[in-house]
Amino acid sequence: MQNFSFHNPCQIEFGAGQISKLSALIPSDARVLLLYGGGSIKHNGVYDEVVAALSQHHWQAFAGVEPNPEYETLMRAVEFAREQNLDFILAVGGGSVIDGAKFVAAAVPHDGDCWLIIGNRVPIKTALPIGVVLTLPATGSESNFAAVISRRETNDKLSFKNAKVFPQFAILDPKSTMSLPARQIGNGVVDAFVHTTEQYLTYPCEALLQDRFAEGILQTLIEIGAQTLAEPNDYNARANLMWAANQALYGMVGLGQAQDWATHAMGHELTMLHGLDHAQTLAIILPALWRYRFESKKAKLAQYGRRVWQLSGEDEQVARQAIEKTADFFNAMGLSTRLSAYQIDAKIAADGVAAQLTRHGRVKLGEHFDLTPEDCRAILLTAH
Repeated sequence: MQNFSFHNPCQIEFGAGQISKLSALIPSDARVLLLYGGGSIKHNGVYDEVVAALSQHHWQAFAGVEPNPEYETLMRAVEFAREQNLDFILAVGGGSVIDGAKFVAAAVPHDGDCWLIIGNRVPIKTALPIGVVLTLPATGSESNFAAVISRRETNDKLSFKNAKVFPQFAILDPKSTMSLPARQIGNGVVDAFVHTTEQYLTYPCEALLQDRFAEGILQTLIEIGAQTLAEPNDYNARANLMWAANQALYGMVGLGQAQDWATHAMGHELTMLHGLDHAQTLAIILPALWRYRFESKKAKLAQYGRRVWQLSGEDEQVARQAIEKTADFFNAMGLSTRLSAYQIDAKIAADGVAAQLTRHGRVKLGEHFDLTPEDCRAILLTAH
């Protein structure tokens, strides 16, 4: 097992009715910026619950944070927060709103070019406190310190990480997810699944507990994925999905492990170039990457196949079957593993992603830091 440091300061309030705790979780003298997305929270009752809980607080709202949150939109939120002297960010939504809140929290007190926050090109000296009401289980952003921001003007989708943007608390009420359409549920399951495999499916590191933890998350997602789609009002299925997605990127799965993240690096570029949902890109890339890197990942693929899919046989056979089981699972969640399903030409996508990775300096990816943009091009060509 490799050395590691771990700290997660986020207080989690899980379960039905927990939104009412906002009144106690946010300081009474805070001036709150309520940040949310396209307005679905006004249709499913979450907005009303939040407003009721904030009845004794000063708060103002900023709506319109997009999926794959846009820098230009977030900068308008930054200017709004500065003008109104708001000093606490409450993100109500999914991963995009939460990622946006992290950027806003860092940017409001920042003196200088806020775009440089993205990519960790300038230090973050301070940030506004953040709270979260989660409505879409997928990214785990509600209790970690990473965010991904897009800038259409420059064709960039880049991340930043800083402990100062850890949310102070996250409220996870499974009932707030009941109205989500099947597409978003399928996306959430696949997103959480790939978050887990990025940290787990590399090569054996003798991190035995972390392996079992990852395998438990994967088995849970497989078990409840179809159930959640088939029975939208099943509280227990929703609760387990919400918790599994949170734990996938809470921070413990990857402790002491070699981690990959090449699928995400390629996926971010694919989203920016072709407008696919984040999870759709992951479903396309992951099986193709595993086939391409089969020999270096075979030991872990075989372990994964035996423990998660209950396959038996020689390592080679089990490892290859595990890849196909995974692809089948993604398809069952409504996410194709082929570019052609989205009318995208594989050569155009492969050339574009390779060029973007090169432009962004992402030239040594994967757990061995040896996956080049040309390798990524070859992987995407196989996902035609």
